[in-house]
Amino acid sequence: MMIHRQLSLDTWRENFGIAIDTLRANKLRSGLTMLGVVIGVSTVMTMASIVQGIQKQISNAFEVAGPTTFYVMKVFNTSPVNPDRLPKWIRIRPNLVWEEAERIKLLPQIGYAGIWAQIQARLEFNGERTRPTIITGADEFFQEIQGGELSRGRWFTKAELRSGSPVAVIQENKALRLFGRVDPLGKTILIGGRPVEVIGLYVPPQNIFTPPGTDNGGIMPFRYVYFAYNVDKTNALFICVKPKPGVSVVDAQDAVTVALREMRRLRPADKNSFDMLTQDQILDTFNGITSTFFLVMIVLASVALMVGGIGVMAIMTVSVTARTREIGVRKALGATKRDILIQFLIEAATLTGIGGVVGILAGLSVGRGVSALMSIQSDPPIGLTAIAVIVSVGIGVVFGIVPARRAARMDPIDALRYE
Repeated sequence: MMIHRQLSLDTWRENFGIAIDTLRANKLRSGLTMLGVVIGVSTVMTMASIVQGIQKQISNAFEVAGPTTFYVMKVFNTSPVNPDRLPKWIRIRPNLVWEEAERIKLLPQIGYAGIWAQIQARLEFNGERTRPTIITGADEFFQEIQGGELSRGRWFTKAELRSGSPVAVIQENKALRLFGRVDPLGKTILIGGRPVEVIGLYVPPQNIFTPPGTDNGGIMPFRYVYFAYNVDKTNALFICVKPKPGVSVVDAQDAVTVALREMRRLRPADKNSFDMLTQDQILDTFNGITSTFFLVMIVLASVALMVGGIGVMAIMTVSVTARTREIGVRKALGATKRDILIQFLIEAATLTGIGGVVGILAGLSVGRGVSALMSIQSDPPIGLTAIAVIVSVGIGVVFGIVPARRAARMDPIDALRYE
């Protein structure tokens, strides 16, 4: 038994050595054959690294805001609706108002509630300006709810919030773009063409995919944003709600639902005229988008792998024809059909296996580079790496069966006579 196992291991080693020698002797042909496998595997690994990094950043962003934070909205769609062409079922819904946020804030289950609004605007100062960026109308609890830190200056006073004063806390990197080394505090800038005084600098949490209101160029008092700018009340107006410690999201949502239905005088048979969006729903939406994107990449990569597999079949068929006399000699020396079959299958698997390893290294390198450019952290997808190796070797075996069987079935006398 031990001798048979040793012979089997020696046979595999010998066939692997023959495969490597054949690849070395035909470098260009082997390289072109592996190209399809390299492209397919590297595409999968690149997208896996990026998607994994994005999902990690999304999860981190929601951890900053807290898993219990949720949002009351006029309507929630996976894609924003056109405010100029709203369907009737949305038009009949009332807009969210300040009084509703104040009512929710008084509920015993709620720790915080505030109405926020978002607009798109440029920041300008002395001829320098930023690209259009999100500006949020909120309150002094913005940092507590959404994370980040105030690097300099202050947040809004109660008087500024009540009166809707034209003051702003702007993102630190936006201030660096506008002011350079000049101290921005106390300076007047234009936000969406309106003069606003800079009172603080804000550093957002290190996440590129965030829930509503996190990635901001600036924060201003809600009343100022609401009355001074054109706010999309369907898509960009929402009430941010955080339950008190120990209160579940479900209980908090139930309390908010009852309060809003009472304020809007809805009858028991009436449907809610508002939507609620939890962190889990936001996460599911993002995961659905990234998963679909990854699935598309898998399909495209599969096409490349299929092309690579067909190339392996073609090259192995050519290789069998070119090595007909070698096959005849081996059979004359006692090699069985099984030995010949295994030889060519190992050669095909080695070809695609090397292509798979090269594809993995290339994909991980590109994925890490793209992740660095996007400022996201991604760990190598270990499980997918193992699957990629198995798949690439499997492609060689599957597409190498036909030429390997052809070689194994050759008549040794005819093979020796082949010129």
